[in-house]
Parts: sequence; structure tokens; C-alpha cells
Amino acid sequence: MPDKIIIYQSADGKASLDVHLEQETVWLSQEQMAELFGRERSVITKHLRNVFKEGELEEASVRAKYAHTAADGKTYQTKFYNLDVIISVGYRVKSQRGTQFRQWATTVLRDHLVQGYTINQQRLTEQAEKLTEMQQAMDLLTRTLERQQLVNDLGKDVLQVITDYAYALNLLDRYDHGTLAIEKTSSAADFVLDYEAANQIVQSMKGDFDGLFGIEKDQGFKSALGTIYQTFDGNELYPSAEEKAANLLYFIVKNHAFSDGNKRIAAAIFIYFLNGNNILYRSDGSKRLADNALVALTLLIAESKPEEKETLVKVVVNLINRSNE
Repeated sequence: MPDKIIIYQSADGKASLDVHLEQETVWLSQEQMAELFGRERSVITKHLRNVFKEGELEEASVRAKYAHTAADGKTYQTKFYNLDVIISVGYRVKSQRGTQFRQWATTVLRDHLVQGYTINQQRLTEQAEKLTEMQQAMDLLTRTLERQQLVNDLGKDVLQVITDYAYALNLLDRYDHGTLAIEKTSSAADFVLDYEAANQIVQSMKGDFDGLFGIEKDQGFKSALGTIYQTFDGNELYPSAEEKAANLLYFIVKNHAFSDGNKRIAAAIFIYFLNGNNILYRSDGSKRLADNALVALTLLIAESKPEEKETLVKVVVNLINRSNE
């Protein structure tokens, strides 16, 4: 069942909908979208089919089933689609109501998150105090090492371990308490990765692996590359290089476009994209994302549920865009 149901009334008063609110997004059925956009249901069905057929969105990650009571009093399992789908369909049918609904949904989601934060404020405060104590101890150790001029190779390694663990624990704490958000990111991605260049990378990897590695089953690989450059109303859905990279890693893994090697290919393309946008390394030459972290994230994405997508992307973005110090 959804976390909450909120009534939406269109500006012209012609559409009134019970909007499902769950997983930090809103959900509508095909029938509701037809009412919202003032179109026949068959038109909505056609556009939904094209959204998924063209690889604009991955159906499994943007669709859910909820119990719905029909006019005959019977309860049915009905397909619902999240805000990403609603926006895409609204754009395709050129509906002004689609823009109005997006603005309303954005406000509702923001208020919902604020409300949820307020309810859990006491628990978050208690956990924050424990985390602060741990960070203070780490800061003390760091300052002690610096004062003692232990900045040889061993000292640098110790300082790096302290920094890495402090950041990781902070990230986990925010993940546990629902306060994880994308932190500051770099500017827009200047480097554009197209299908031809990406495919060359896949072909170059084939010599290292046997069997069905790198053989495409469908258009999922091309779709993943195109999706990160998707726009709406002239604005990019993933504006920064970090957001594009994180979503690219997710889409290539989850689209399963290759007969074999999806995770390896995803990791390789991800690294290539980061390097092309000059965000693979810190200013001191060290990797922003350690090898074992990349392996862990790729496996985590492969085993994740569709509703966990946004959280995983936030984790990847924040890990990429760590401080260069």
C-alpha cells in the first residue's frame, strides 16, 4: 500500500485525482493520466508503450502495483507509474496540465520530506550526537598526527584511512535516517559519450573475456547512454557530470543489454566517462572512487530493487564528488 494518498485538483477544476505518494515520488494509473491530460486512455497506453520501447525509461524501475477498488466494489491490482513517467507522457501529449502537475508534485514531495524529517528529528539528533563524538575523536587523532609531523608515507596512509572512514560512516548515518541528499556537484558534463565511442570500448574489452561477452541483446546499452542526456522543458534531468555518471552506471547494469559482462562493461564505461569529464582523480592524483568501492557499488546496483535506485544514485554521486583534500 502507498505511504499516503493526496488529492490533486487541476487548475481548471476538470480533473480531481487521488495521488499515491510513496518512495519519494508520486504515482498515477493510466486511467488517472488520461483524466489529468484530457486524453483517451488508448492514447496514454500508446505513449507509455513508446516511452519504454524507445528506452527513455526502464519500466521495472518506474512502475508499481497497488490495490485499487473499482466502481463495482471489487479490488484489483492496478499498474501505477511514477512522476518520471507522468512527465514524459505529459510532454508527449503536449499537455499544459502536465507542467502544472509537475510543479504541484514537486511542492508536495518537498513538504513530505520536510514533514518526515521533522517527525524523526529527535532520533536523528541522538544519532548525530554519537556521530559527532566519533568525528571529534577522529579529528583529534588527525591533528595529533599533523602536529607530530607524521606526514611521511605512513602518516599519509593513516590520515587517508581516518578521512575515508569518517566520510563513509557519515554517509551511512544519513542513509539510515533518510537524510541522504546529493551534495555539491561540478558543472555540466563537457564530455559527451556517444554510442559509437562507448561501443569501441566494449569491443576493445572482448579480447580479455571469452564466450558471449559484449554481445548486445537489445537496445538497452544505447538507451542507457541516451537517457543520461534526457531533457524536459529545456532542462537536463541529470545536470551535473556526477549525476550523469552515477545514472549511467545504474542504467547499464540494470538494463542487461549484453548476453554477458553487463557489470564489467558498466564499470568500464563509468570510469571512462568520469575520466572524460576530469572527475576520476583528485587534485593529488589519487582516485576519487577506490577500486573496491567501485566493485561494491556495481554489485550493489545489480542486486538492488527498483525503488532503491534514487538512493543508490545519491550514494554514487556523493562518493564521486568527495573533497579533493
